[in-house]
Amino acid sequence: MRDLSVVITVLNEKDNIEPLIGSIRHALAAIDYEVIFVDDGSTDGTQKEIIRQVDHRTKLVELRKNYGQSTAMMAGIDHASGRYIALLDGDLQNDPSDIPFMLQKLKDEDWDVVAGERVNREDGMLLRKIPSSIANAIIRSSTGVHIRDYGCTLKVFKSEIAHELGLYGELHRFIPVLAALQGAKITQVPVKHHQRIFGKSKYGINRTFKVIADLVLMVFLRRYLQKPMHLFGGIGFVAILIGLFINLYLLGLKIGGHDIWGKPILILGVIMLLGGVQLITIGILAEINMRTYFESQHKKTYQVRKIYMNDQKETVELY
Repeated sequence: MRDLSVVITVLNEKDNIEPLIGSIRHALAAIDYEVIFVDDGSTDGTQKEIIRQVDHRTKLVELRKNYGQSTAMMAGIDHASGRYIALLDGDLQNDPSDIPFMLQKLKDEDWDVVAGERVNREDGMLLRKIPSSIANAIIRSSTGVHIRDYGCTLKVFKSEIAHELGLYGELHRFIPVLAALQGAKITQVPVKHHQRIFGKSKYGINRTFKVIADLVLMVFLRRYLQKPMHLFGGIGFVAILIGLFINLYLLGLKIGGHDIWGKPILILGVIMLLGGVQLITIGILAEINMRTYFESQHKKTYQVRKIYMNDQKETVELY
């Protein structure tokens, strides 16, 4: 087993491969490491360039088509054998020289995840920095996971945390939240950031709505995965109470001799009652699905980080 596995997802990064591998070899010379490139459907000859550089520390996982960065990351993690796993961008904007410090911090201070923070970010202000700052603030306040830079790919994990991330869709932006769902201890350190020299960025302002949709999912997973009835049932009961209040008011009007037919408030009252019943029903079904999810796979609703045992006057840590 290697000490460290470096997972790098690439898509049309042919010109970046050779300098990237060179910088990794120089930065990690004192570490027993492996590099796992995951090619996510490149069409510019990136695969051939990686194959040319493959050695006993470097391997390529080539996907059949472009699945997206999250799936490619998970594929790399699945093929990683290191005790610790680092995620690194393939565009040379992250610096491999930050990895040894992050890895040592994780070991010395017993963190589960050490994430990078791009303190001097070399990106455009209007289309990258400002939207990113706003998104980071919204994610922090919504999820309760206080990471300053969610968009930095450079992170170092304990392998058991990385393997249980469950990256689907485009959830790589929310890796700290997914790790926090496992009860991971997370810290963040400043890292270097460079301008892109070769290739084109795969990110744009058009990803805003995808991030918002994923954020809604993350808030649900973070707060209500194990208690969905608290969300749906709570909203449902509020809706029913509002509907009952409206309809009691209309009943009073009717008894007083007023015509209530066709009033918009009547329609609102009926909608609130029916909607409330439906939300409660959804909450019950979600509770059943949650139990099926955990019990059918023999999953626990908790994860043990460490067990301390006193055996023959010696403290033993079981991971």
